[in-house]
Amino acid sequence: MTPYTALILAGGQASRMGGVDKGLVELAGQPLIARTLHSLAAQSQPPARVLISANRHLDAYAAYGYPVLPDTLPGYPGPLAGLLAGMQAEPDSVLLMLPCDAVQLPADFATRLLAALPGRQVVSASDSVQWHPSLLALQPGLTDALTAYLAGGNRSIRGWLAGLQHDTVPFALPFANLNTLQAVAALAQQWPAD
Repeated sequence: MTPYTALILAGGQASRMGGVDKGLVELAGQPLIARTLHSLAAQSQPPARVLISANRHLDAYAAYGYPVLPDTLPGYPGPLAGLLAGMQAEPDSVLLMLPCDAVQLPADFATRLLAALPGRQVVSASDSVQWHPSLLALQPGLTDALTAYLAGGNRSIRGWLAGLQHDTVPFALPFANLNTLQAVAALAQQWPAD
């Protein structure tokens, strides 16, 4: 099995959540970052290493015991800036990128993405509802390509993936998409007791 580094994106502005720090929003009594870390630890193939991309409350994220990487670019340029920081920190590693609200990953999530990666630069996940370009695995060696893409003023993950050898891996059950506090509250109503 391919060893990989997991990169959790928690560095956004969460504008649809009123600007709160999304990774620290609680779901059924635990912050989303803790739920996502638990989901990663439950993988049939857990990561060899975990990195957290964050730009605020760095001490709160560091308390989980993993390296915390602020963006290396100014002005909150989006998830690709977090990805770039991860690629710069682990230039020789296969990266598995996921947002801090990936709280219900199937146990074979990493295994299936990594199995689809040979022969491609990047693979991302889709489900029965939509494509999730921020749930992806990518080969090392793409740092220069991403740096050039961002230097051109581009910010879209979809746009960057369109220029790469890319494929999607379908999953049956929908992934959580917690972009509002209401969505977090709704999921909390269904969350099993810890």
